[in-house]
Amino acid sequence: MSERVLEATGLRRSFAGVRAVDDVSLTVDAGEIVALIGPNGAGKTTTFNLINGQLRPDAGRVRLRTADVTGLPPRRLAHLGIARTFQITATFLSMTALENVSVALAARERWSLAALVDGRLNRDRALALLGEVGMAAAAERPCSMLAYGDLKRVELAMALAAAPRLLLMDEPTAGMAPKERGQLMRLVAGIARERRTAVLFTEHDMDVVFAHADRILVMSQGVLIADGRPEEIRAHPKVREVYLGSSAPG
Repeated sequence: MSERVLEATGLRRSFAGVRAVDDVSLTVDAGEIVALIGPNGAGKTTTFNLINGQLRPDAGRVRLRTADVTGLPPRRLAHLGIARTFQITATFLSMTALENVSVALAARERWSLAALVDGRLNRDRALALLGEVGMAAAAERPCSMLAYGDLKRVELAMALAAAPRLLLMDEPTAGMAPKERGQLMRLVAGIARERRTAVLFTEHDMDVVFAHADRILVMSQGVLIADGRPEEIRAHPKVREVYLGSSAPG
């Protein structure tokens, strides 16, 4: 039986009288990989920001498992089990991969940042997380020396340091080579299913979406116009009209 991790109902948010998100409801279950797609300006980022606490909805609720978390700030939500990665990697380039993950662990555990950076605490846990994303061999390398695809893996390890129940990923494969995109998403899918982590991600690469999402949500002009499995979305007439056109992966 599936376990509901995220349930957003009736989300609305307007800016200067323009409704960016209009009555959006969505769910993500434990271990499920859900893609949120749509044209530029469809409302995807605003929806992410409403879920992650960067914005407070004008109406609607956000529930994380059984808790109402509507409008809580991102720092509080992180401790409750929501982690997020961004389109542009958010690593400290002057620090090693190991130090970056140690800092992420410090943020969760509220330990001394200086002690963690010095490597006196939790080195084994940080190394284990880097191993989980295939970056243990690069643990002592400064992030400024890592390839972009490797930085994405370090950022994923940093997100996993929060032991999230829900992982929000904003354009996770942006800037990566096609082969690296598939490798990263296979890694995310494997981790999500092993840890029973719910994953909601935005993505413009439709090959990535259709190859790796269990379910796809489609937004247009602030409205959720479709919710279904990849084969259902591929054949959905309204989705083809407003977004996929004739270029949908077959």
